[in-house]
Amino acid sequence: MNTEQQFRQVMAECRTLFAKKLHDYGAAWRIMRPSSITDQIYIKANRIRSIETKGVALVDEGIRPEFIGIVNYAIIGLIQLELGFSDVVDDMSADEALAAYDRWADKTLKLMLRKNHDYDEAWRGMRISSYTDLILMKIFRTKQIESLSGATLVSEGIDANYMDMMNYAVFGLIKLTFGDDEESQAS
Repeated sequence: MNTEQQFRQVMAECRTLFAKKLHDYGAAWRIMRPSSITDQIYIKANRIRSIETKGVALVDEGIRPEFIGIVNYAIIGLIQLELGFSDVVDDMSADEALAAYDRWADKTLKLMLRKNHDYDEAWRGMRISSYTDLILMKIFRTKQIESLSGATLVSEGIDANYMDMMNYAVFGLIKLTFGDDEESQAS
């Protein structure tokens, strides 16, 4: 399997969970402001780092579900940036939410493929813990941009940071799913 196929397989797993939660809760996340989504991603990334550092989780969920959560919240963040948050939670049907999810997943895949070409799959030589640290750094950058109300001088916006967080989480999921063997690294 090449990187694009691995990305798509991992994203299918993330989308399945998103769709199930959409069924159970509706689009309740529509009420969240982007800054709250950034904080939710922070909670998930910080838990991954805590588990990596301590070597044990006391709650019966490991690193994998947290990376899936980061992927899904990053897409929610992108949707919220695009549409704005809502004071009502029934302003988006499940079909509309899934279509928006698919659109942002596709945009993020295309970004990853462009970067992957330029960086020559350097992510494959990285440790999963480095993805965690990079996600945390992107979160703190995003919080700074949010505190500046998006008025940056030279930096990419919040949307680019969400896409980068998502891609690092997908890289972690790919490594957790397929491992580090050389055969899975062909592009």
